[in-house]
Amino acid sequence: MQFAIVLYDRFTALDAVGPYETLGRLPDSETVFVAEHTGPVRNDSGNLALVAEKTLAEVPHPDVLVVPGGPGQTQQMENAALLDWIRTADATSTWTTSVCTGSLLLAAAGLLEGRRATSHWLALEELGKYGAEPTGERVVTDGKYVTAAGVSSGIDMGLALLGRISGDFVAQAVQLGIEYDPRPPYDAGSPEKAPADVTEFMRSRSRFILGHEQPT
Repeated sequence: MQFAIVLYDRFTALDAVGPYETLGRLPDSETVFVAEHTGPVRNDSGNLALVAEKTLAEVPHPDVLVVPGGPGQTQQMENAALLDWIRTADATSTWTTSVCTGSLLLAAAGLLEGRRATSHWLALEELGKYGAEPTGERVVTDGKYVTAAGVSSGIDMGLALLGRISGDFVAQAVQLGIEYDPRPPYDAGSPEKAPADVTEFMRSRSRFILGHEQPT
């Protein structure tokens, strides 16, 4: 089974690495980072890079497609090369997935119309503009489409998908192997739980988080 994780300039690292550290541990599978061009692709802070080993053209038919989000996603919404590849890969994929605002790229490619889907909580309204049915759930499965909410939920998505592919035992073994037993020091991981002033602060930063502007 081949997993293809898409990279583009200013992606969010954990959006890609979370699925890599879960799905990539499936025995007898291949996980490959792909981009328009091979070589290092820098994340949203610019100080970390993952290496795209293959171009999009070299991986036309992965079994599982993973599209991460990040501030750079905005600039990709009209990237015909990327959107065409997403549609081509989706035509034969067993699973098509996204993390965070990566679901906006799936939506822009026309894949989520009429489907339940999730994204970063600040992007849910935007997701609805593309005909998707936005939901604030952490991981949403609608047919072969699996979308995850913001950033860290990519780990949950990877484990959930592993359970679908190889059963609960394998997914639980991977969870134990990466010791994924989160006990955050604060209960502020969603807008429903976070203090109102923290939520409003993050809303004020949404144009940076969603890539409409870069902070100075």
